[in-house]
Amino acid sequence: MEYCSVAEIAEKWKISERSVRNYCAEGRVSGAFLTGKTWNIPADAEKPARSKRKDAAPLTLLEVLQEEMRVKRTGGIYHKIQIDLTYNSNHMEGSRLTHDQTRYIYETNTIGAADQSVNVDDIMETVNHFRCVDLVISNAKAALTERMIKELHAVLKTGTSDSRKDWFAVGDYKKRPNEVGGQETALPEEVAEEMRDLLREYDGKKTKTLADLIDFHVRFERIHPFQDGNGRVGRLILFKECLKYGIVPFIVEEDLKLLYYRGLKEWGHENGYLTDTLLTAQDRFKRYLDYFRIAYSL
Repeated sequence: MEYCSVAEIAEKWKISERSVRNYCAEGRVSGAFLTGKTWNIPADAEKPARSKRKDAAPLTLLEVLQEEMRVKRTGGIYHKIQIDLTYNSNHMEGSRLTHDQTRYIYETNTIGAADQSVNVDDIMETVNHFRCVDLVISNAKAALTERMIKELHAVLKTGTSDSRKDWFAVGDYKKRPNEVGGQETALPEEVAEEMRDLLREYDGKKTKTLADLIDFHVRFERIHPFQDGNGRVGRLILFKECLKYGIVPFIVEEDLKLLYYRGLKEWGHENGYLTDTLLTAQDRFKRYLDYFRIAYSL
C-alpha cells in the first residue's frame, strides 16, 4: 500500500496539517499509523466527515486504551504503548530484540532478522508481553489479587524454554531460592505468606497514591515471588494500578534503567531516588498524552 505524509494529505483534502494530525490521533483515518512521530496515511484514505459532537466529555487514558484495543486500532496510543512498554521492559531483562524488531513483531506478526540470529525466547516473551498488556488493560479496574499476578506470569512465560523445565513453576511461585542484584529475596517457603501480607496491606488503603504504588512495587521485587520474570510482572502491575487510580503511568527507558535499579535498592533509606526517576518517566509519558490529546490530572 502507498502511504502519504501529513502535508500531502492536507493539500489533497484542502485542510490544515494540524487538522490531519487531529483526525489521525482521534482514529478517524482508517489505516493511518505512527512511525516515531510521523503519521503514515494511506494514499486512498478518505477525508473524515466533520464531527457533530460538541462539548463531549474527555475520555480517560483507560477508556481510550480499551476502545483502541477493542477495534484493534493502529497508530494510536494503544499501539504505541504496546511497543514501547514491551520493548523497554523486556530490554531491561536482557532481551536482544531492537525497538524496530519489537514493532515489526507487533505490526506484522513476523520477525525481521536478515543478518543475525534471534533468541526464540526473546520472540516468545515479546509476543506474550503484548498479551499481558491486553490483560492489564482489560482488567485494570479489577482488584489486584494473587490469581491475577500469577496469570500475568503464566502468560508471560508460556511457551518459553523455562516452561519446559520441571523445576520452573510457570504461573506459580518459585521453587528455588534466587537473588536480585546480589540481594537475597524471600525463600520459596516464605513467598505465599509474604505476598498475602503485601496484598492485604495494600488493599487496606482506601485510596492509592503514586507513593503507595511505588512502595508496593519495591516490596514485590524484594519478595521476588517467581523464578524469573519478576521485573516485567512488577512493571505490568504498576501500569495496571496507574490506570485503575487515574495516575499517569510510566515506562522505564534505557537511560533510566540504572537509576531505577538504584532506586529499588535504596528505597526505605532514600525514597527520592526511585520517586524522582519514575516522575521523570511519568513526565515523558505525559508527552504521549499531550500528543494524542488525552486528558490527565496534573
